[in-house]
Amino acid sequence: MKPKLGVCYYPEHWPEAMWADDAARMVETGISWVRIGEFAWSRMEPVPGDLRFDWLDHAVDTLGAAGLKVVMGTPTATPPRWMLEKHPDMLAVDANGNARKFGSRRHYCFSHPGYLQESVRIARIMGERYGRNPHVAAWQIDNEYGCHDTTISYSTAALTAFRGWLKDRYGSIDALNEAWGNIFWAMEYGDFDQIDLPNRTVTEPNPAHVLAFRRFSSDQVVAYNKAQVDALRTLTDAPLLHNYMGRVLDFDHFKVGEDLDIATWDSYPIGFLSDRLEADEDHKTAFLQQGDPDMQAFHHDLYRAVGRGRWWVMEQQPGPVNWAPYNPAPLPGMVQLWSLEAVAHGAEVVSYFRWRQAPFAQEQMHAGLLTPNNSPAPALTEVKQTADELSKLGGIVQVQAQVAIVFDYDSDWAWATQPQGAGFDYFRLIFSAYRALRCAGLSVDFISPVSLPCNGYKFILAPGLATLGGDLERRLRDSCELVVLGPRSGAITSDFQIQNPRPGLRGLNCNVDLVETLPPNIQREVEGGGAARHWIDRVSGSAPNLLRFRDGTPTLSGDDGLWYLAGFPDDTLWDRIVEMAARETDVALHPMPMGLRRRETATHVFLINYNAQPVVWNGDVIDSCSVAVTQKDAPEEE
Repeated sequence: MKPKLGVCYYPEHWPEAMWADDAARMVETGISWVRIGEFAWSRMEPVPGDLRFDWLDHAVDTLGAAGLKVVMGTPTATPPRWMLEKHPDMLAVDANGNARKFGSRRHYCFSHPGYLQESVRIARIMGERYGRNPHVAAWQIDNEYGCHDTTISYSTAALTAFRGWLKDRYGSIDALNEAWGNIFWAMEYGDFDQIDLPNRTVTEPNPAHVLAFRRFSSDQVVAYNKAQVDALRTLTDAPLLHNYMGRVLDFDHFKVGEDLDIATWDSYPIGFLSDRLEADEDHKTAFLQQGDPDMQAFHHDLYRAVGRGRWWVMEQQPGPVNWAPYNPAPLPGMVQLWSLEAVAHGAEVVSYFRWRQAPFAQEQMHAGLLTPNNSPAPALTEVKQTADELSKLGGIVQVQAQVAIVFDYDSDWAWATQPQGAGFDYFRLIFSAYRALRCAGLSVDFISPVSLPCNGYKFILAPGLATLGGDLERRLRDSCELVVLGPRSGAITSDFQIQNPRPGLRGLNCNVDLVETLPPNIQREVEGGGAARHWIDRVSGSAPNLLRFRDGTPTLSGDDGLWYLAGFPDDTLWDRIVEMAARETDVALHPMPMGLRRRETATHVFLINYNAQPVVWNGDVIDSCSVAVTQKDAPEEE
């Protein structure tokens, strides 16, 4: 696979006389792909039924004539103002019962049948017009599902659809009452039409009700996406994709991805450091202009799994953004580093947002590859350098990692519903495990509980996996030599009832007797080093104790290919657990200094230095904000 570069472009923002020069300049920079159209519905259809595609035809022809491949976006993330006259009840509603208003974007409710029909209609119209156009080589459906907290809507349309979803899932109201434990607080229902949405209750709603609504809301995103997929499938042979976001877990990306050909995501390393990552001030200061060394790689690996091996970066930060609390500029070299890092993790395309900075509206302070007056922005040179570097690297072949992490969106919804302790977060737990593996110099795969069985892994981490239903434990154990569960893995059923004994622990003769949560400033020290925080499971039974808390209670128990972790580890404890698991399964570790990361493919080894200063590792000097690439020797032919 030879990776390519792309860019996001908005021809509707610029005079047509500029388009050909822009296209030629893109090609000169080393860009092959260009995304257009995803926010332009008001120009495609200024009033209902008045379709105006001449300008878009010309844009596609101009870009294609220059040798660029077009990603055509369906414009459904920004319904035009007239849509509200036609469907005044299509707006999403927040948890307080307030309807979102027009004047921004993503103001629709996924459950509204009228807007769903409108979305399918415009997708079909575009597919009929551009589906066989030789320049349109891929399609992006909508834009950034879930952005601005828009997955969950408490609208009338959502209520109607939710009741139907519950009836399909449970069959009878008696079955629902039993599954939810509605005898508690006299919450029993006599009919599905009595069930409301779980907001604006006096105190905490039933967690089973909340979790069901979260699953329903995710399924609405899946259904909405699939409706556009179905409209386009027969009209084009080009791959269909969607651009997911960083640390947005409101819907099941794996399920959305089942209907698509390629997963893409929008990578904003510096924005995410201040906006979406818990870290101390020293860490945030050290990486202020680089981004966290693991945040981007985490999502690269996650979306490689969502895309079943095929994934892109659709929007790569090229300079200061406009939306984070603070928006510093990247250090020199970082745009190229981020690009090469994505390629190391398997990206087929790295696309920059955006070609030219807009001088108007909400994103006017968001940098592009060009300034508003058409001068080169600092990133333009680095993009050209990246294109030159990619031409030298040649094909990069990915290979299954030795270790994997189970990532489960359903578990995030469960623990967000009832975290049983302020400060706990499923993403933080998974990310801490991922960081520990990366600090050990390991490449990592993510796997979905649904996509198992896999095989050939040395060990798999499954922290915080809320439900171990069906034969998941067996499939996990069949996939590797060692499975590390916990904390709280298998704690609840799919309807949020406590499981005791827990699946996964029965065969170990190990039982969780008590769960406690600790304030952020308190932790439980472990003999030999490290500590656990947030969640602590009190474990008993005859399973061998591999690590103990200083009070003598088990921290890590297990035998015969299955371990259980009884707390949320700090970095030191994670390092110990990874080292123990690697020793147990004969995995070679490559301990990394702060800010340096290693990614291994079948053909290359990448060393990625996020530090603002050079790093010496194994006798080699890796320059600041740079990527050092070593090509592996080709295997000898027999």
